[in-house]
Amino acid sequence: MSSSTIDVLKILIPIAAIIGLIVAACLTGWISKAKEGTDRMKEISGFIRAGAMAFLKREYRTMIIVIVILFLAIGFGVSWTTAILYVIGALLSVLAGFFGMRVATKGNVRTACAAQEGGMSKALKVAFRSGAVMGLCVTGLGLLGLGLVFWLLDWATVAQCVTGFGLGASSMALFGRVGGGIYTKAADVGADLVGKVEAGIPEDDPRNPAVIADNVGDNVGDVAGMGSDLFESYVGSIISAITLAALVASQTSGAVSESVAAVFPLIIAAIGIIASVIGILMVRGKDGGNPANALNLGTYISGIIVIIAVIILSKVMLGSYKYAIAIIAGLIVGIAIGKITEIYTSEEYKSVKKIADQSQTGSATTIISGMGVGMLSTVWPIICICAGIFFAYYFAGMYGIALAAVGMLSTTGMTVAVDAYGPVSDNAGGIAEMAELPENVREITDKLDAVGNTTAAIGKGFAIGSAALTALALFFSYTQQTGLDSISILQPIVVIGVFIGAMLPFLFSALTMNSVGRAANQMIEEVRRQFREDEGIMAGTSNPDYTRCVDISTKAALKEMLAPGLLAIVAPLAVGLILGTEALGGLLVGALASGVLLALMMANAGGAWDNAKKYVEEGNYGGKGSDTHKATVVGDTVGDPFKDTSGPSINILIKLMTIVAVVFAPLFMAVGGLLTL
Repeated sequence: MSSSTIDVLKILIPIAAIIGLIVAACLTGWISKAKEGTDRMKEISGFIRAGAMAFLKREYRTMIIVIVILFLAIGFGVSWTTAILYVIGALLSVLAGFFGMRVATKGNVRTACAAQEGGMSKALKVAFRSGAVMGLCVTGLGLLGLGLVFWLLDWATVAQCVTGFGLGASSMALFGRVGGGIYTKAADVGADLVGKVEAGIPEDDPRNPAVIADNVGDNVGDVAGMGSDLFESYVGSIISAITLAALVASQTSGAVSESVAAVFPLIIAAIGIIASVIGILMVRGKDGGNPANALNLGTYISGIIVIIAVIILSKVMLGSYKYAIAIIAGLIVGIAIGKITEIYTSEEYKSVKKIADQSQTGSATTIISGMGVGMLSTVWPIICICAGIFFAYYFAGMYGIALAAVGMLSTTGMTVAVDAYGPVSDNAGGIAEMAELPENVREITDKLDAVGNTTAAIGKGFAIGSAALTALALFFSYTQQTGLDSISILQPIVVIGVFIGAMLPFLFSALTMNSVGRAANQMIEEVRRQFREDEGIMAGTSNPDYTRCVDISTKAALKEMLAPGLLAIVAPLAVGLILGTEALGGLLVGALASGVLLALMMANAGGAWDNAKKYVEEGNYGGKGSDTHKATVVGDTVGDPFKDTSGPSINILIKLMTIVAVVFAPLFMAVGGLLTL
């Protein structure tokens, strides 16, 4: 392929990204024109929006300190070009979450109004398009940033420094996911345990002091945090393929140049944005129908478009269909993991119904059955990931494994849209409850929310599956940069690294779970205090102090997110500098193996507990207010930090540690390990 053709392809990359961003802007305008409803609905939505924006501004001020420190460390320890790309990646990650959340906090009240005036189909359209803005911002900003890097820098510089961009995205994603997750689950746990279980009032009852903080949390955790998470996954998969482009040149004896192999995943991502736009515009709900069917249609259309495109481009750009097979393998694995996740977390299947059934004997059996479902749910996703690794490597080597991750995330615009629509629907239900809208409105939003719980779990499954493939590809890049042909588990120093690495996801989860516990404890005490000191709250004659609860979640999240976030950066740096490159390789292997399993278990157990509660709330096993319902609320409360804080953060953890190892590999080689055996 000629250099002029490559230049043309480079132009197409930012053009596709800009198209995605333009469509996001048009959808934003369409959402802004939709009706907001009554003055009470507008007031409640304003509280939620103000709380969410206030948290993000304070969180970003904290992140700036981390960005400056890492910028200087990378600049002095590696190179200033890498440091600059780190800052760009970090800022784009922050912007993706910020833009998506602004629209989500507009879409919530409009979804509630649409449910009241237009039924299920109109509510689905508003909620989904609100989520679609996030999806297109994630992919548009990610691809635009990487496309400009390719356009402005020569290939040699890109190959050496592009991992800095990925490090910026990963570090901000981890802080965003952890901080947002602690915020949302502290509020959610406090609202549920005191409101539902102790006071016996409905979810999102305006008498609950934590209700506004709970709805704010849906946005800062499940929208902004999730957006940064998927941004990191998206650009990380592309970067892992770019770093392995040299392998294609060696495998083809120079028939395919490094630059063509590096541009190829970016072209696939560009096709994915166009496919996602088409899929998003194809989603149409029907009154009385299952929203999941409409969402699945858009997902399948996007996937089919990408498959057709990669078959053609693989032959034209790389001279063989084998690279298309690797990408299709990733897509199939992603879809399979999504379906398996749905089977274990949707109330339509027996796993969730079994949890609800066993909840009749109390919260202990709820927790036991949910843990069992979570552990069992790891089997088939791991088998699928292994099959994807096998076929991708068989046909296209390590570069193929990276392409499989690109394939899995090629339709991220659509995947995030489906994921982000859930929190918007959840918020809409809260607004409907607090504004005392007719019961049929809450029924519609609850139906959308139940599907949203499953789609959120599917999104987490995609992120975790891609994390395994991306981390493996980046690990190979690490071995190349450090000159490690192999890492022997017969070496004690490697075994030490493996054990440390396997322990880190558990330590990380403990830190995040305990953080949620401490923050939730403050929230519970505050809600109890307000109920105790002001009897007019329950009587409906006085208003709760919502601001106090929002402030508790904000302060707790900002304080508690630092230790888990820094762990992912400090641990690989410490092991690489003290024990050397082989020990760090062992750490990365151990963290990958235990992290993927733990993330799958926690995300799926949490999703299953949540939908078991909703299954009971639909009237099964005694319905709302029954002892069975209280047991499922306890299970859901345990599952909240599982699925929305610790679980989804682990996939960022394993990729962040790997990319830290890749970026600082020259420093580790220079130091050589302070302790050796």
